[in-house]
Amino acid sequence: METSRKMLSISDALHHLLVMMLTVIPGVSSMPVPTDVPVCTASETAQYSLTFTGKWTQAAFPKQYPVYRPPAQWSNLIGVTHSSDYHMWQSNEFASNGVREFAEKGEAWTIMKEVETAGERIQSVYGILSAPAVVGGSGQMDTEFEVLARHSYLSFIVRIVPSPDWFVGADSVDLCDGDHWKEKVTLELFPYDAGTDSGFTFSSPNFETIPQDRITQITSSFPSHPANSFFYPRLKHLPPIAKVTLTKIKKTNQIISLPLEPTQSNLLPTGNEIEDQLINTPLDCEVSAWSPWGLCKGKCGDSGIQHRTRYVIMHPANNGAACPLLDEERKCFPDNCL
Repeated sequence: METSRKMLSISDALHHLLVMMLTVIPGVSSMPVPTDVPVCTASETAQYSLTFTGKWTQAAFPKQYPVYRPPAQWSNLIGVTHSSDYHMWQSNEFASNGVREFAEKGEAWTIMKEVETAGERIQSVYGILSAPAVVGGSGQMDTEFEVLARHSYLSFIVRIVPSPDWFVGADSVDLCDGDHWKEKVTLELFPYDAGTDSGFTFSSPNFETIPQDRITQITSSFPSHPANSFFYPRLKHLPPIAKVTLTKIKKTNQIISLPLEPTQSNLLPTGNEIEDQLINTPLDCEVSAWSPWGLCKGKCGDSGIQHRTRYVIMHPANNGAACPLLDEERKCFPDNCL
């Protein structure tokens, strides 16, 4: 509850900051786009709705799924519409200080300043958008935004809470297709590591990565460490942890629509809002290494029995492999008989 209240206060403060910044960069002209990228020739602006759907459930991601202090949830969505010469973040590149602070702590002030500076310096940013935090791993958040021909790209980022420095997002999604706007775009989202904290689990303590690594996508086998919260060696690919749907809507005179109240629901939407079947990811049992063999118990001159044990580290879920035997014995001959 304490964490939820903190996220709501951050959401309110962020809303006021975004409104203030939109008055500073309400829409700036773009520099000429590079010749090696498609050129948008759409004559009019377009307005889109954005719906973020969390798919981070205990059935889909059973390993170390956070259920309290804090439970699984999503931060605010922060996004920008821009030209092709701007990147909020890129896979296999180093995270900026703003992306670092947002991925680690959910703090948006620095990343907003970076966006503002880019708009003033290289005139590549057109608008800023935000959607409210989702208190739950499988809730929804919505917002609206506008694009125009010279700023037809969308980038955004959402922090995975709790996590060391993990997030989902998209880099430079082009909503223009030649001389017209795309009617609908659906993006399946997978976790990324910002490369600034070396924690392996959702609730890992701060452990700064020195030197800083590049942003990398987290997969079922990378990082290849059994302690990693997304390590599922039986899976070829992780299931998507979230989804974003971008739908072209009727044009209005409003450049951006900022939601005022954070999303409170942590339940999956009902009806036909989610057509995907729920995913049940198998989680195999994990056990410790064997203990040393115990003392040999038996009479002098006769064979005896000695035992060794191991314990369960992770119980199986969703039809994963069952736990092996935890106790083993073998014949032995007592030492030091008199």
